[in-house]
This record gives sequence, structure tokens and C-alpha cells, in this order.
Amino acid sequence: MTGGCTGLGVRTRAGALCCWTVDEGGTTLWLDVRSGGLPVLPGDREIAAATVVGVATGADTTPYAALQELCAAMSPDPLLPAQPVVGCNNWYYAYGQDFGPDAVLRDAATIAEFAGDHPVRPFCVVDDGWTEGGGSAPGGPWDTGLPGLFDDMAGLAEGIADRGVRPGLWFRPLLSRVPTEGMRTDTGAPGRIPLDPSLDTTLATVAADVARFRSWGFELIKHDFSTYDVFGRFHPDTPHEMAGAGWRLADRTRTTAEVLVGLYRTIAEAAGDAVVLGCNTVGHLAAGLVQVQRTGDDTSGRHWERTRRMGINTLAFRLAQHSRFYAVDADCVPCTPATEWRLNRQFLDLVARSGTALFVSVAPAARTPQTDADLGAAVRLALDGGSPGGVEPLDWLGTTAPRRWRTGNAERTYTWSQPWGAWPPLPL
Repeated sequence: MTGGCTGLGVRTRAGALCCWTVDEGGTTLWLDVRSGGLPVLPGDREIAAATVVGVATGADTTPYAALQELCAAMSPDPLLPAQPVVGCNNWYYAYGQDFGPDAVLRDAATIAEFAGDHPVRPFCVVDDGWTEGGGSAPGGPWDTGLPGLFDDMAGLAEGIADRGVRPGLWFRPLLSRVPTEGMRTDTGAPGRIPLDPSLDTTLATVAADVARFRSWGFELIKHDFSTYDVFGRFHPDTPHEMAGAGWRLADRTRTTAEVLVGLYRTIAEAAGDAVVLGCNTVGHLAAGLVQVQRTGDDTSGRHWERTRRMGINTLAFRLAQHSRFYAVDADCVPCTPATEWRLNRQFLDLVARSGTALFVSVAPAARTPQTDADLGAAVRLALDGGSPGGVEPLDWLGTTAPRRWRTGNAERTYTWSQPWGAWPPLPL
């Protein structure tokens, strides 16, 4: 169709891990219906591998609007937060080290200060570092905090709430520091034992953990690392086939995709009315089971280039999923001595205007009257739901970090590069 757009996708929570290829011969949908790296053994059960959906738009529809339409068609039943999701997270200045309840409560008071008397209250998320082995994404058990420091997690949640802020908590559901029911025996190392999410015992443990966090008073649950703990791979070395040949789940009657959906559903049901934030989860499978989804790799409080490469990129290229799959989270905006505020404040401004989830990671040593003014204005705008009409990347078809954005009826241009330009593609 000359001048128009066509799009193809599969419905969210498919029974297979799906990907597409396009070549001169046409378009191909690939469906991985294995159980781990072995053939699935469903018996007489029929596997609903995928439901294909498509859109076709006319010449008067922009490619971005067509992508939004396709996302809506792929996700007919999103689970969306009742209010804008805004808050603080201590990871990008603390990195899980040298912090305790006093630092958490200080962060809660800081985000409350930025929010002022806004009727929508922000969150204060306690990230990695609150348990033994903290700062290195440790595993469970998740029944206590770090002895001698985080001894009273319920009291900490109460202290956060007393400051007018909603308590949030990070955990890694599929890793254990000690032998336990549901552990895998084919991988792992002493003190880092992955759990098998195809087992009922694992799901019961995860559900009990989430219910415990709720009983402590936490109103946002961030679950992390489950994709890595299932497949043993992060994105830089991930092939199109996620599972290695021969790797197995205990229950071979279900596909890996079905097992992951079961894990996400277990967490969602145990969380009740808490907000669930999926991180390192398969977004297409988690849609409808998380209110908020981290859609990209980590930003950084140490290297601006990582924030440019990851945060701006994922905001631009996953933004069409916002409010159609879930609330998009492009990851935290750092305010740290190691990164230039001139650049971070532009990312802050864009995320706040977008209406997506806004989390800030503010190092006390980086606070100045200027940063406080910028952060306060952005937090209150984000609590309002962003700019009317949100934002739209305009040059997204020709760059990995769009600079030109529509915000409302205006156009804004951001400068993302440092004076020497983009860094080479080296690990950060």
C-alpha cells in the first residue's frame, strides 16, 4: 500500500517465544515451543502458540501512530496502574553499598519534598542491598533483611509511609543463596542457586515472598533477573534462540513461554493491590500481569553514555507500548556527582513529559538549588501524568537516540552527546 504502513505482531502472553524476520522473500514468524532447550511434551493438550494480529494504515497515519495501533491490537487486556508511577530508587548512587534505613528514610523525605502537596504520592523503592550479599543481586531467602541493619523491614515501610511516600521493594525471585525446594541442579554455584519456575514448589516460595512483602507494608514490588535466572543470558550474548540446546525445565509438558507466564501470574496474584514492576522480564509475556515494565537495560549514575545508549533508546523505541501493554519504565534518571546534570536534566525533562514511569536516583552530594528545582518541577509534572498528549519521537527512524520530540503541540530538540560525541561500543 503506497504511502501507508503495515504491521504484524502476536498477542501478548503467547504460548511460544516469538520473533520475526523480514527478507526479500517475505515475512517469517518463528515460534520456539520448546521446554527449555528440549522438545515440549504436551501429551494430548493443544498448545496455543500464538495469535497473529496485523494493522494496515493509510498515508495520513504516521509510522509511530501505526506502531501504537499495532501495540493496542497485540495487547487487548493491559494491566495499568491507577495513577502515575513516580518515585525514587537508591540504586544509581548507592549501587547496593553502604546504605541503611537512615539513607532510605532520607530518600523518602527527599522525594516527598519534590512532590510537595501533590495528591498523587510518589514511591520510595528500596533496591538491591537490603539483604545478605546485597549489592550483587543476591538471592533469597527473602524472609529477613540484612542482620544488624535491616532488621525491621515492616518498621522501615512504616517509616517511609510516615513521610508521605509509598514504600517499594526490589527482589530477585528465582535465585537462592541456600539449598531449597525447587532449585535447579544443572547450573549455578555455591551461594547462587537458580530455581526452576516450572515447579509448584518454586511458585509457592515466590508467592510467599511477595505476600510477606505486602504484609510488611510495601506497596510496590519490583521483581528482577528472572529471565537471566531461567536462561543464563543477558542481552549482549543472547541469540535468537534463548535457551541452549539440551537445557531442561523439570516440567516438560509446558513451553518455556507458558512457564514464564505462570511465574508472572503467580507474582501478580500474590501482590494483590500492590503495583508490580517487572525488570528483566519478557515484556511481551508479562503484559497484563505487570502494571509497570522496565523496557531497557540499566541507565547509569557513573557514565552518561550508558544512559544515552539505554535510557533514551528504550524510551523512544518502546514508548508505543506505554498504556497499551503497561506503563513503560525507561529506568532511573540519576543525579550524581559522577554524571553531568546538563545531560541528565534533559532526560529528566523528557521522561516527565512522556507520562511514563519516572524514578530518580538522587545522591545527597549532588543536590544543589538548581537540581532541586529541576527535580521538583519534573516530579510534579510526572505526578500530573506528563504533558497533555505525551511525547512522540520524530527522528526515530534514522537514529538510535532520537533528538527531536513532539511534546503537546510543540517540538523540542535535545542534545544527548557529550562534546567528544558518542563513545565506541565498549562495555560500560
